[in-house]
Amino acid sequence: MKFPFTLALIALSVAFVGCETKPATVPLVGTWELISATATEKDSTFSTFNPKQKMIKIINSTHFAFLNHALPTEKDSTAPAFTAGGGSYTLVDSVYTENLEYFVDKAWENHKFEFVVQLHGDTLIQKGVEKLEKLGIDRIIVEKYRRVTKE
Repeated sequence: MKFPFTLALIALSVAFVGCETKPATVPLVGTWELISATATEKDSTFSTFNPKQKMIKIINSTHFAFLNHALPTEKDSTAPAFTAGGGSYTLVDSVYTENLEYFVDKAWENHKFEFVVQLHGDTLIQKGVEKLEKLGIDRIIVEKYRRVTKE
């Protein structure tokens, strides 16, 4: 009886010898620059995009990070405004869920934010809800990013 089991084990081992383990290709992987952003609270929709700031989002196969800083102006080259955050994410079909593990404002940490994402060429659109009851935040956001690089 040991022979059939041993034979099956050898056959299975040979089958796996030629297999490579590669991480799944995630279409969101890369570096993205924010090109527009809106928020809707109650019945009011407004732009949250500031052309005097630059924001990038970096996504690898398991994590994301975003960096946002004020662009220096001729009057003020020391513009101090800076925000950053990141964490892990999941992507199931078009549902992209960020698990915010790090953020400059600790009240936002350890929250999940679910978005529906669409890719149109080098444009990523994510739409979802930011809801933090403790902070009185409950809004729908739509962000558009332009691909800077593929990783």
